[in-house]
Amino acid sequence: QVQLVESGGGSVQAGGSLRLSCAASGSIRSIGDMSWYRQPPGKQRELVGVITSVGSTKNYADAVKGRFTVSRDNAKNTVYLQMNSLKPEDTAVYYCNAWVVTREPLRANGYWGQGTQVTVSS
Repeated sequence: QVQLVESGGGSVQAGGSLRLSCAASGSIRSIGDMSWYRQPPGKQRELVGVITSVGSTKNYADAVKGRFTVSRDNAKNTVYLQMNSLKPEDTAVYYCNAWVVTREPLRANGYWGQGTQVTVSS
């Protein structure tokens, strides 16, 4: 079994910053792409950004380019989302996702965290 646990959400004023973390634990052999998604109130979940196993980032949403940065620490099985210049429209539940190869059984699967709320006030 694999668990993804997010932390770092909260409330912040517009223009502020937050850093989200998502730590994977369990029977992990390796982790491939790790991603952040968000779901604004009343809207569908959307991709924020992706980071590959070797640290290349890709697929940043246009709305966050230049403000958000995805990074990871493979030694800690953790992915981060640094969010700067936050806007009220960034208000959402943020979820991490990871493609994990487990040891027992030897299997590849995508896993989701439980989500963490980010609220940006104007």
